[in-house]
Amino acid sequence: MKILLIDPPFYRLIGYYNRYFPLGLSYLASVLIQKGHEVLIYDSDCNISPSKMDLSRLENYYPMYLESLGNGTHYIWEELKGIINRFKPEVVGITGWTTFIASSFKVASIVKSENRDLPVVMGGPHITLKSDEVMRECPDADFLVRGEGEIVFPELIEAIGMRKVGVFGSIRGVSFRKNGEVFHNSEADFLDDLDRIPFPARDMLVNLKYYGSEDMGLMMTSRGCPYNCSYCATSVWGKKVRYRSIENVVREIRMVKDRYGCRQFTFKDDCFTLNKNRVIDLCGTLLKERIAINWECNTRINLIDEEILTKMKKAGCNSIKVGIESGSERVLRFINKKITLDQCKNAAKLLHKIGIHWTGYFMIGLPSETKEEMCQTLQFMKELRPDYASISVYEPFPGTELFEIGIEKGLVERDRSLEDFFSISPKYYYVKDVQHRIDTMGNGEFEKIEEELKEKFHKYNAGIPRLAKRAKARGSLYAREPKILWSDFKKFLSWL
Repeated sequence: MKILLIDPPFYRLIGYYNRYFPLGLSYLASVLIQKGHEVLIYDSDCNISPSKMDLSRLENYYPMYLESLGNGTHYIWEELKGIINRFKPEVVGITGWTTFIASSFKVASIVKSENRDLPVVMGGPHITLKSDEVMRECPDADFLVRGEGEIVFPELIEAIGMRKVGVFGSIRGVSFRKNGEVFHNSEADFLDDLDRIPFPARDMLVNLKYYGSEDMGLMMTSRGCPYNCSYCATSVWGKKVRYRSIENVVREIRMVKDRYGCRQFTFKDDCFTLNKNRVIDLCGTLLKERIAINWECNTRINLIDEEILTKMKKAGCNSIKVGIESGSERVLRFINKKITLDQCKNAAKLLHKIGIHWTGYFMIGLPSETKEEMCQTLQFMKELRPDYASISVYEPFPGTELFEIGIEKGLVERDRSLEDFFSISPKYYYVKDVQHRIDTMGNGEFEKIEEELKEKFHKYNAGIPRLAKRAKARGSLYAREPKILWSDFKKFLSWL
């Protein structure tokens, strides 16, 4: 069958930079191709002429996003129609994340406007966590794939292709409609052997030429997270951590390096250094086989020490991103972060000592958080001196413990309507009252603190020492690919 997989637009609609390619859809494409299907991946968020970079000001452009959703003649929607009519798919799959779920619904509507009989399948984190709401509010969704799709989606495609309507009810992890009713099948099991999944089908991307070599270096070497931070919806991957073998990871690195000229990789695992021995083995393999690359990863401050950082740097790691979140011990306990301020201080010292560029993620606006605690977060950030400090405002996401706490406190609305998604800023999708976002102060006071802290974080990041350290961290990359230096310089100007 001919299958079109679509990553809906969000950043592109508001002129923002958007790195990488849609990894999840590319994995789906690879297993579908293995089954003999013809697949095209349309990343409608691939922006070839971005103008904005500062994510701390992202929400200022949400009104532009909502306006684009209501503009039926927007060039991106016209582009989508053109791809549908040229490719003539027999099934369309659409990704759905909470922040841009309205865009996913819009894409589904356009697909149906072009061909009412074209089956639409939706999947992704939001679809998994809010399947009842999606089926109720999005009449253009014929099927939902909940959880991991690499096994479920091909089974569903086979049933659709053979018109085996009676089989839909037996495919675990699928939601579907029948005679006006909605059915949610039992949950599918997670994949235990990740090596069974072929490498992401990057070559199936529309406009492949628009992706830089660094964009192609996005990878995941594991799935799952054993931690239970109350603001994070880790349930879509499960608590059990599943790993790809070192051999499998290295083969993909070699393939991406040879085929796309990639020298800067990004490992998007939730906790890359969770298994210390595995990371040391990977680093040892990269060094032994003389695979000259740079790479970055996400991890936790309680999962690093001098030994592993030294090994990682030697093997090409030039950037680490960690979640600090708050400068208040009480808040850290409240969000079940399972770290302490002292651990953060020790990790910061180590990162500075080893000399790996590091980003600290911070958050404000959590339920029960006071003004004093928000100010403690600012002071703590300055004490830790991360090479880049990212600040965000807490948003309630379905599937999290804080979402349920927010409902109890009267801060969160459990469900939303289709009209809500197209009229409310994504920042407030599940906020019950935008004038009562936090339970410790009025909205006016909170907005003032929010703006002050964001401005101070921005000024901190604009400091010459921090900019110089980022450039130094990517120095070897610039030497190998000078055009990336020019690309980074343009991003810097946009960020300013």
